[in-house]
Amino acid sequence: MPIAEPTPTPKQGAPIWVGMLVLYVVWGSTYLGIAIAVDTIPPFLMAAARFLLAGAILLAWSIAREGRSFVRPTRREWRDSAIVGALLLGGGNGLVAFGEQTVPSGIAALLVGLMPVWVAILGGIFLGDRLPRMAVIGIAIGFAGVAILIGPSAFGGSGSLDPVGLAACLLAPIAWAGGSLFASRRAALPSRPLVATGLQMVLGGLVLAVMAWFAGELGTFDAAAVTRDSLLAFAYLTVIGSILAFTVYGWMLRAAPLPLVATYAYVNPVVAVILGWLVLREPIEPRTVLAGAVIIFAVALIVTARGRMQRPTPAVQGVSPAVAAVPAGKPATTP
Repeated sequence: MPIAEPTPTPKQGAPIWVGMLVLYVVWGSTYLGIAIAVDTIPPFLMAAARFLLAGAILLAWSIAREGRSFVRPTRREWRDSAIVGALLLGGGNGLVAFGEQTVPSGIAALLVGLMPVWVAILGGIFLGDRLPRMAVIGIAIGFAGVAILIGPSAFGGSGSLDPVGLAACLLAPIAWAGGSLFASRRAALPSRPLVATGLQMVLGGLVLAVMAWFAGELGTFDAAAVTRDSLLAFAYLTVIGSILAFTVYGWMLRAAPLPLVATYAYVNPVVAVILGWLVLREPIEPRTVLAGAVIIFAVALIVTARGRMQRPTPAVQGVSPAVAAVPAGKPATTP
C-alpha cells in the first residue's frame, strides 16, 4: 500500500534534518563498523547474529505495541520475505562482510553504491524495463568508474586488491538489486514496515547462519579471540545501524519528500571513505577519488532517468532501504 508523500512543515524541518543526518552518518559508518567487527568475528556469523538479534527485537516490539491487533504474516509473506532477506542480507550484506576482510571499507562502499546500475540492468533483462538513453550512458559510466577503481587489481599493478574479496564486493550489489526488484515488483510483504523489516532480518539472518555453517565458521570461531573493538562494532551495527536507523528511515518515508530521503545513497559512500581514512588509516588514492566521483555521477544519471519514466512513488511498506526506493528509481544501498 503506497504511503502518502507529505510536504514537510516548518515544525517538521528540524526533526527531518536530524533524521537525514542519522541516515547520512549511521549508514555511511556501517562499512567501518563491519570492517572492525570482522577483524575478529567471522563475517557470515557476525552478520547472522546481527540481523537475527535486530530482527527479533523489531518483531517483538511490533507485537507488543500492536497487541491483539497484530496481523500475522501469511504463508506467502513468509516465503517472499525469506527470498528478499536471503538476497538482501545473505547475498548483499553477507558478501560485503566477507569482502571487507581484505577490501578497504571505503572501496567496498563505492562498489556497493553501484546497486542502482544493477537494478537498471536486471530490470531491463528480466522485467523488460525500458532503459532511456541517459540510463544507458549512466551504466557505461558506472562500469568505467569500476574499471578505474579496480584496474590495478585486474592487471596486478600497485595498490591491487584481493581478488576474492573484490569479487564478493562486486557481487553484493547484484544480489541487492535482485532482491530489490523482487520486493518492489513481485513480493507480497507485511503491510507494517517494522514487521516486514524485522521478518526479513530474521529470515535473512537464518540464511546467513547457514552460510556460516557451510563456510566452517561455526567450528573455527573462537569467542575468546574476539576483541573489545569488534564487540563494540557488532553492538553498534545491531543497535544503531539496524534498529535505530531502520526506525528513523521508516519515519522519514512518511515525513519527508522521497527525493530528499534518497540523497543518503549518494552521501553514504563519501562518509564511508572518509571514516575509513580517519579511523583505519585506509589510503585515499587519486584513483579512488576519481572513481568515486565517476560512480556517483553514473548513479545520479540512472536515478534521474528512471525518475523521469514515472512520477516518484513512495516506497512499499515494510521494505528495507535497499528495496524501498526502487519503485521510484531512487538509489538505496546500505550494509
